[in-house]
Parts: sequence; C-alpha cells; structure tokens
Amino acid sequence: MDSLTHAALGACIGKLMLSKPLGKNALLWGAIAQNLPDIDGVANVWLPVSESLLAHRGLTHSLPVALVAAAGLAWIAHRWQRSSGVSVWQWFVFFAVQLCLHDLLDTTNAYGTGLLEPFSHARFSVHLLYVIDPLFTLPLLVSTLVLIGYNRRYTWGRAWAIAGLCWALAYVGAASVSKAIASRGIRESLSAANLSGTHFFATPTPFNSLLWYVVATNEPGYAIGYRSAFEKPEHRTAFTFFPQQKSLLSGVYTSAEVARLIEFADGYYTVERDRLGLGINVLRFGQVGGWQQPTAPFTFRYQLGNEINNRLVVQRGRFEGWSQPVIAAYVSRIFGDNHVPPN
Repeated sequence: MDSLTHAALGACIGKLMLSKPLGKNALLWGAIAQNLPDIDGVANVWLPVSESLLAHRGLTHSLPVALVAAAGLAWIAHRWQRSSGVSVWQWFVFFAVQLCLHDLLDTTNAYGTGLLEPFSHARFSVHLLYVIDPLFTLPLLVSTLVLIGYNRRYTWGRAWAIAGLCWALAYVGAASVSKAIASRGIRESLSAANLSGTHFFATPTPFNSLLWYVVATNEPGYAIGYRSAFEKPEHRTAFTFFPQQKSLLSGVYTSAEVARLIEFADGYYTVERDRLGLGINVLRFGQVGGWQQPTAPFTFRYQLGNEINNRLVVQRGRFEGWSQPVIAAYVSRIFGDNHVPPN
C-alpha cells in the first residue's frame, strides 16, 4: 500500500498500544514504524532497475526479518525513551505488530511480497486491494486526524482508533466477497469460452475492489478481460488474446536482466518488438485503460537495454488518458455497465 495508508494505520495501532505512556507521540511512533519496511526504496539509487524491482518488497518485507528487526528497534527505543516507562518487551511487541502488519498488508496488492526471505524467494500476493484505494485509506486518515487534534488521552480517543482499524478489516472482508462473486462469473465465462480449468488470477483495477482485471493462461499466450462484482451472473466476460511471443527473447533469454524480469513477472509476461525495440510486458499490473479498450497497451513495459527509460516503469502510463468523460465511463463500468464506449 502507499505510505499515507501505512502511516494512518500505524498511528491508529500506536494509539491503542502505547498512548498511555507516550501520549500523542504514540501516533508518530506508529506512523514511522509502519513505514519502515519501505526503506528498501533507497535501493533504487544504486541498483539497476531489474534488480531493484526484486529488491523492493523483498528482504525488508520478510516476516522473519521483521521479528529480528523488531528486537533491535525495541532495544534502541528503550534506551532512547527510557523515561517513558515502556519496557523492552512492550517495544518489541509494538514493532513486531507494526512491521508484520505492513508486510501482510502489502500481500493484498499485485506486486508480490517476499514474506519468507531469505529462506525462500517466493513472492506472495492475494490480489485484494489496489495499491491506492481511497475507500480503504480515508476512514483511517480521518481517525488519525481526529486523534492528532484530540485533547483527551483516553476514553473516545481509543474508540476512534478502533473504528479506523475495524473499517480497514471490514473493507478487506468486503473486497474478498467482491472477488469471490467476480471469480464465479469469470470461471463460468472461461468455461463458456472453452477454457474450463484454465488457471487465472483477478486483481483490482485502479482505486477500487469492485472491477477486476483478469489474466487467464491460454497457451501460447493469455486471455485478458474485466469483470465487475455488480455484473449479472448470466453475463459472460469477454476475453482478448495476447500471444506471449517468448521466442522473441531468443539470444537474450539467458541474460541476467531477462531472468530477473521473468522471475518478477511470476511467469505472466508477453514480449513485443516495436519502434522502441524489444520489450517485456509484466501482466500483473494491468493495461492503460484496458477496461475500455481491450487491446490497450500494458502499464508495465520494460524496454530491454534502455535503463534510463525504465526508471519509472511501475508507474509509467498507469493513468494516461484519464479525463472527466473517461472517469465517468470508468465508474459506470465498475458498477456493471458492460457497454462502455471505446476511448
């Protein structure tokens, strides 16, 4: 999730765990602690892009590492804040909860999180929340702002923190129900398209957990479509085929750069050659307006041999072409309108 979401979540947890000895400082401690795993972002300064993609949400997002880090941070915090009366054990539990929750929350996005590093390089993702989801974040942020301005240390202050956390938990539950409904329609649509038994994943489209971007394996490529939780059960999702074109990597397939990209893609990638040269699309990040234009380009396109142009590869083109009419059509599509006009 984004840093603001983590900060608001951490502040609410800080209120519940350490507000009695630390007062409002518990909010700041919580906001900082909850964002600590994202320190791996500094790797972008010196690592090549293909390496930094795997470094992010890797070792610093590991649960075993979180427990070790919590112990070290607890010792430092205890020495620094000895007068607060917070024991080393309290600090350890506080940091362990914050760091582990950050890691687990990040698994709800499409990026993939290395929860078991360094013992396993497997990446985990349950595809429930978009990395920026206002409906998930705003109630947490409201609770945090109230807590910052609240003058009384106990009573209703804790209730605001609990309310924010309950909303976050309820939203994850609602997203799970939404995905289950959409997945049922996806399976029936795949069966109708003679793709029964095909492996697929569904991940949220931008800013919501109601419209799902679907990628289904369809050798020698992938079938891609979109499904809203509000669509009628009998409606069949339309799929567009994209060939993988793995053969285009002949001669470069064994390079370390390509190997890292394939690992990062978790096997879901296509290869294209255009005026910019040879590029690899990582399908997990969706298309640029694909819900409106089925053949739209993919958001994540890594240009081989072009380090500079790949610096913003995760964000590049994600919101390209978003205008007021496009947004209005997008909202209609989210709520089950299958007749969105092409862009």
